[in-house]
Amino acid sequence: MTWETVIGLETHVELATRSKIFCPCTTQFGGQPNTHCCPVCAGLPGALPVLNEKVLEFAVKAGLALNCQIARYSAFDRKNYFYPDLPKAYQISQLYLPIARDGRVELHTSGGDSAVRIHEIHMEEDAGKLVHDPWIDQTRADYNRCGVPLIEIVTEPDFRTADQVIAYLEKLKETLQYLGVSDCKMQEGSLRCDVNLSVRPLGSDELGTRTEMKNLNSFKAIARAIAYEAGRQIRLLGAGGQVAQETRRWDEDREVTCPMRSKEEARDYRYFPEPDLPPVRLGEDYVAALRAARPELAAEKRARYQADYGLSPYDCRMITSDPALARLFEALVELGAPAKQGANWIMGEVLAALSARGMEPGDMKLPPAALTRIIALVEEGRINRNTGVQVFEAVFDGDGDVDAYVREHGLEQVGDTGLVAAAVERALAAHPRSVADFQAGREKALGFLVGQVMRELKGRADPKLVNDLLRRALGVPGAGKAVEKPPQL
Repeated sequence: MTWETVIGLETHVELATRSKIFCPCTTQFGGQPNTHCCPVCAGLPGALPVLNEKVLEFAVKAGLALNCQIARYSAFDRKNYFYPDLPKAYQISQLYLPIARDGRVELHTSGGDSAVRIHEIHMEEDAGKLVHDPWIDQTRADYNRCGVPLIEIVTEPDFRTADQVIAYLEKLKETLQYLGVSDCKMQEGSLRCDVNLSVRPLGSDELGTRTEMKNLNSFKAIARAIAYEAGRQIRLLGAGGQVAQETRRWDEDREVTCPMRSKEEARDYRYFPEPDLPPVRLGEDYVAALRAARPELAAEKRARYQADYGLSPYDCRMITSDPALARLFEALVELGAPAKQGANWIMGEVLAALSARGMEPGDMKLPPAALTRIIALVEEGRINRNTGVQVFEAVFDGDGDVDAYVREHGLEQVGDTGLVAAAVERALAAHPRSVADFQAGREKALGFLVGQVMRELKGRADPKLVNDLLRRALGVPGAGKAVEKPPQL
């Protein structure tokens, strides 16, 4: 029998507000356990929540970008359950009247184009975090995250493959980052995904029994969890068994899903309207203003960069992969850097430096003016590309003057043809075997000789000039035409 996998997603997104959803406590990641809390976070008697206006704004912005219908009237509900990471034993969420419904996201994958329907977006508060310490065999609760604002984006069961799921999450992450509503740092829990998955015979319209895999926080883990869980269910059904409706977790070390608890239904949470918060009423002017203020998103930037700067689709994808990279590119162009060179430096040196430091693009301190100056010095021939990389590494962390560094370290390119020619003559005299190899047709020997000249001149010569002078000295026909005053060798 051929089976079809059916997947729906619930994605929790922490919003980039400075304070929590219902109180003034900081949303800063980390901190000593239980130091970002107040009576409202903990739900102490007499503490009343007040909705953070920025949370509402961000939720509406996300809904508009995902083509949702924005509710002009929405309300909060209490979701009652007791876990150790939820000190007040209920979560303020939206069940009956969420802020947005009926959205749509277009996907493009190697398997073809498809669309995913957004069932709803609702606002809610985050719970705390349990910290397991195997050395003392204890689990402790950190309530710093309690009350951090979330939007939960719930899709219809429209996915059939892991590729579609990853494409959707990449587009969602990109959209939310460009909107500025979340940093979407999965390693910090800012973007967490629950995967609802079932299988059914191909061609059937009836949904199978689903399991929910909780809080997957990397694309790699999501893809692997989908592959394993689909296979597990198919094997179980093929052997005549039944799939239990349950919540499961992904074990990264063993690469398997494990049962956590039976799957709850809405009735198990005993929802009722939140008595301490009034309904949210939005005017047409409010929604229209946020729609008009929407920034240029990544796909729009890619199209503009191709049209305005002639960049390739690959280049455009790379430099718009993060809003901070796109901002850097636009600053470089505005400061006078050639667009292609700006893109090349971002895709090469900038991304490599970020990776080496384990940094996100948004944490980069490199001033655009510094990189623009490096590009200009290379374009003018005052330093070569390798020296430019050296200067880049020296100033990447945000301190240091490019021109001062070049001057103080004697890095300006040797432009005296006579000096370069003299170094070429010494290299040829010192390495007759390489000269003979080249004249015998071994092209690699020339690279060795270029390296010897560059080493003597401490990397400050123009490699093209060195190459040209060497070829001329070795008697290559047509070499040396670009040299104004050919050396006398």
